[in-house]
Amino acid sequence: MAAINFTRDDFEVFGIPTFPERMQAMKERIRPKLTALGEQLQPALNDMANSALFPHVAKHARRTVNPPPETWVAFGPSPRGYKKFGYFGLVVSREGLHTRIVVKDEAENRPQMAKVLMDRAKALAKIFAKHKVARYDRWDYMGIPALIKPTVDFWKGVTEVLAKKTGGLDVGVGWPVDRAVTLTDEELLAAFDALLPLYEITRA
Repeated sequence: MAAINFTRDDFEVFGIPTFPERMQAMKERIRPKLTALGEQLQPALNDMANSALFPHVAKHARRTVNPPPETWVAFGPSPRGYKKFGYFGLVVSREGLHTRIVVKDEAENRPQMAKVLMDRAKALAKIFAKHKVARYDRWDYMGIPALIKPTVDFWKGVTEVLAKKTGGLDVGVGWPVDRAVTLTDEELLAAFDALLPLYEITRA
């Protein structure tokens, strides 16, 4: 099993208080590892999703003052970018590592995604009966969001946020630093595989 090669010091980058210093540390320490992970995971994710997924490492180009509390490699269906689509996100924060399905507020077809998600809320509750997940849309970047069994009401709540004019979707699983540094590619892929039914809804 291939190790993901993050160290405890990597996560401390997000404790650097000033914008230029944190951005520089992220560029030097985090971005190369996310780039490598994107290349490592892409073939298996393509097979899993039965479609082409393209890795995009976040650049945070819009930020000029507040240092980002997390960064990621996104796997989306377009080689040109990922923010207009639902995507798989492998996210690094000070608290650990996270695998998530994300839909940004600028994504296209969000109303259609919300309708499909509402229609499939009961089916998703059954599909996820053996998998616990967390909502990240109200996460304060402190600790790891608590995992819960996603009921029909859970998915209806996610749908309500997605359907808002400036809404989105952010659901996944996280591991604290001590566990994150021991994770393997296979474990990350298993986590993404568990989230695949939700990704498929964003593509429906």
